[in-house]
Amino acid sequence: MPSPFENPAIRYGIPLLSATVVAAVAFLFLEGTIRYVALGIAVLEVVVAPQILKQAAANA
Repeated sequence: MPSPFENPAIRYGIPLLSATVVAAVAFLFLEGTIRYVALGIAVLEVVVAPQILKQAAANA
């Protein structure tokens, strides 16, 4: 049975959705340096999480 993470739309969609939530929280509720930290975490998630999910699909 194929892994759902083999589909690129799933691999990129999940991190993009969660990074959007983190960015929205950063802009709406945070200020100063912590806002930039949260935005950095969101960017890192969009870049790194699809690679991790691809490895998970390959090892499943």
